[in-house]
Amino acid sequence: MDKRPFDIDVALERIEDAVRPWPKAALFQLAEEGFTSTFEQLLACIISIRTYDEVTLPVSRTLFARARTPSAVMALSWEELDALISPSTFHERKANQILAIARQVHERFGDTLPGEREVLLSFAGVGPKCANLVLGVAHGTPVISVDIHVHRVTNRWGYVQASKPEKTLAALESTLPQEHWIDINRLLVPFGKHICTGTKPRCSSCPVLDMCRQVGVTEHR
Repeated sequence: MDKRPFDIDVALERIEDAVRPWPKAALFQLAEEGFTSTFEQLLACIISIRTYDEVTLPVSRTLFARARTPSAVMALSWEELDALISPSTFHERKANQILAIARQVHERFGDTLPGEREVLLSFAGVGPKCANLVLGVAHGTPVISVDIHVHRVTNRWGYVQASKPEKTLAALESTLPQEHWIDINRLLVPFGKHICTGTKPRCSSCPVLDMCRQVGVTEHR
């Protein structure tokens, strides 16, 4: 197939339609349900690490039914918190991390965690991907969050050429129009999970096949 030049505006518009039947990425779904504070989004992001969205969503809802602020989290014992988030991967470590962050936030800011990247990155275990996702979802800050789906899909398209997510982030920051910086994660998470999958992507039903260079694709459906 002859490929047309890659048009990111057209691609994301088509993908918006294509992913409509699929569940939204966890943090975006939680925001739609009213969990929009920086603190809530940060806790959900921590819960999501190495954990499927299908687990992240109910676990986050369970936690927020008990505690949505730093002071409310601090009122939980470690055992109570660990039990609440136990379906998530590495829950014991995450319970320690969440309690430590709640204490630090309460001591430094009271019950309102500010939406500042430097503040989020100051917490142990919070990296650029999580910080950017939280800021994008909670505050609409124009930042790019590169997870495995964003990394894989944009490189498979040939839109960027980068060996690691950190390098994909830098490449997208210099290439991707800023109006798409938040939406690239919102759209490519369900797109990467259900259409442009890690193995045997569903190229036959892909809405951007006419533009995608299919870099590294040896088998597809």
